[in-house]
Amino acid sequence: MVFYCELNNEADEYVVNFPDMPGAITSGNTIEEALKNAEEALNGCLAADMALGNHIPEALYKNGYAVPVRSEVVLALQLRKLRGNESKKTVADRLGISYQAYQQLEDARKTNPTIKTLEKIARAYGKTLEVNFCPVG
Repeated sequence: MVFYCELNNEADEYVVNFPDMPGAITSGNTIEEALKNAEEALNGCLAADMALGNHIPEALYKNGYAVPVRSEVVLALQLRKLRGNESKKTVADRLGISYQAYQQLEDARKTNPTIKTLEKIARAYGKTLEVNFCPVG
């Protein structure tokens, strides 16, 4: 998963913004530094918005520079989407784990599930787990 950013040279600095994530703004002295900072800004904003229960927009903008979303953020987003309108408690009960353990799975700052846990979640939703290695961009 990637979000695309715009990069503008302003006053000897490269300013980065994400049309799909207006709160993720950063800069750098070089293009390389700006794009590195962009990855941190994007992933930090996504993790913070998820922790606050905010809506996460779809990545619709497709121009500019591709910035990858870290796998733990993608996983937390996918679990949140999979859960839909069900409560975390309902899903935790279905999985046979505590509410706190499930809550941690949806927290991009704390999640680190095993493959077995991911398979258990997939089965609980009548799905199969598929792992892919994708090119960036």
